[in-house]
Amino acid sequence: MTADNPDRLDDDHYPAYTTGRAAELLGTTPSFLRAVEQARLITPQRSAGGHRRYSRHQLRIAARARELVDRGTSIEAACRIVTLEKRLEQARRVNAAHRPTLESASSTAVA
Repeated sequence: MTADNPDRLDDDHYPAYTTGRAAELLGTTPSFLRAVEQARLITPQRSAGGHRRYSRHQLRIAARARELVDRGTSIEAACRIVTLEKRLEQARRVNAAHRPTLESASSTAVA
């Protein structure tokens, strides 16, 4: 994808949002975004001037952490929960992809 490609804004991973705009969209503060970055939940890209830039994908992750924090979970625990949720989702996808292979192998072994 080139820098002059207008479709880049449709890219879920394109770092289109400044810290202030990202915080505004999430209804939070820039310090919250820095805290989830410090907890290594998200790592925003940096502009040439060193300013943080967030993608929509990162904002969804931060929004989930914010949801947990709003329910009384500490930010560190919320970031850990979100990380574990992502790992569980990935494991489920891998299991689903291997399920047909496993089922055919077990039916062959039974026959």
